[in-house]
Amino acid sequence: MASSLSPPEVPKELHRLNRDKLLNSLRDHLSISSRPSHGFVFLQGGEERTRYCTDHTELFRQESYFAYLFGVREPGFYGALDVASGNSILFAPRLPAEYAVWLGEIKPLSYFKERYMVSMVYYTDEITKALHEQYQGQGRKPLLYLLHGLNTDSNNYSKPAEFEGIEKFETDMNTLHPILTECRVLKSDLELALIQFANDISSEAHVEVMRNAKVGMKEYQLESMFLHHTYMFGGCRHCSYTCICATGDNSAVLHYGHAAAPNDRTLQDGDMALLDMGAEFHFYGSDITNSFPVNGKFTRDQSLIYNAVLDAHNAVISSMKPGVCWVDMHKLAEKIILEALKKGSLLIGDINAMISERLGAMFMPHGLGHLLGIDTHDPGGYLKGAERPKEPGLRSLRTSRELLEGMVITVEPGCYFIDAVLVPAMENSKTSRFFNDEQISRFRGFGGVRIESDVYVTSRGCVNMTKCPREIKDIEAVMAGAAWPIKRTSIPFENGESR
Repeated sequence: MASSLSPPEVPKELHRLNRDKLLNSLRDHLSISSRPSHGFVFLQGGEERTRYCTDHTELFRQESYFAYLFGVREPGFYGALDVASGNSILFAPRLPAEYAVWLGEIKPLSYFKERYMVSMVYYTDEITKALHEQYQGQGRKPLLYLLHGLNTDSNNYSKPAEFEGIEKFETDMNTLHPILTECRVLKSDLELALIQFANDISSEAHVEVMRNAKVGMKEYQLESMFLHHTYMFGGCRHCSYTCICATGDNSAVLHYGHAAAPNDRTLQDGDMALLDMGAEFHFYGSDITNSFPVNGKFTRDQSLIYNAVLDAHNAVISSMKPGVCWVDMHKLAEKIILEALKKGSLLIGDINAMISERLGAMFMPHGLGHLLGIDTHDPGGYLKGAERPKEPGLRSLRTSRELLEGMVITVEPGCYFIDAVLVPAMENSKTSRFFNDEQISRFRGFGGVRIESDVYVTSRGCVNMTKCPREIKDIEAVMAGAAWPIKRTSIPFENGESR
């Protein structure tokens, strides 16, 4: 096992530019609203957690909005941006000197100022005093713009900052969240470079797993190979999400790999594998799915389903550009999969009639893709006031927006044979006429196929940032030992030329 990749240097100015982007957007909003440009954007970073009542500390990962603005990797911090001056302020926890025995050197405040390129640093017990000293509000209470808003993927609300003395400030919990969220939707070149590296090392790891998968192995061994490769060669200590290493009928379980289904099945000859795994580098993630036969050779039935999904995947990417509606892309993927299933004699009847009855959702019950960045499901999929589609399949979409230049979004069509979905559809008077029962029964227990790439929307179209073998001939060649070049790119390229 080897790699052509190594972790890149993270530009120090990355998060400073993110802060400038937010301040410019917030000031524009305040100006349009005829409100004065004063006060502080104020965020609380993540806290270290122990395992229940024990002293076992879980591996810390920074809260995503705080990571976006400050890039701080340590727990217990707060951060502020002075709207008027643009000054950035960090507040570090004051650690007792004896902690050095366990944590190493206790860093001085000057270390954090230089490392995170902020204007000033204080201790967290100095928040009230420091902000009052900085405030230029002509005698009024200082105003804090706190982060509070709905995440439309999780339906959870972001937690506004809390600290001793907050009652001495005016607080605004409505303005910041939508503005900061929209800043995260469009990626800068520096952000794209990190997402690209996460894709490069994850693509390379997927190829290693594909090349070394063998009948008789356990699913968790595939997961282990991926985690080892991305950490060993990419310095990726975190994954973007829990790895899904599904084989056989497990590949029809959309979020397989959780604690109750811990990637522990034995790979059988004739199984398809569906591996959904993505590494995270300096907070920025990847989300990649490959499907392949564990014995290295596609059967006729496996080829039918795989090519149906691949054609949908490729058609969507070919159609993507600014202004394209994501709902239309989902419908395009469904139509191509239905056409392939009809050609393979699994379905019968008129394609348009199938679409009207939402038959595509019986084979692809999840949405086509989602925004990607610091979170696997990056926020901003639904703007305030936007309604989520209500039809089967479409209601699972994590965004219904039109594409914008600068978005990174996953394209992940799939085709699954899920009894809990198919059996009711085959018994329903409106949809039963479309099924060739004899042919469909051949695929009971087949599982499913998903192909997922991370795609960056450009001014002229889009760029696929994922570099895995996709064509059947390439997958079979790689699994037989052929080389698969992973060329390192610092930023995405388009039409063969660097941007």
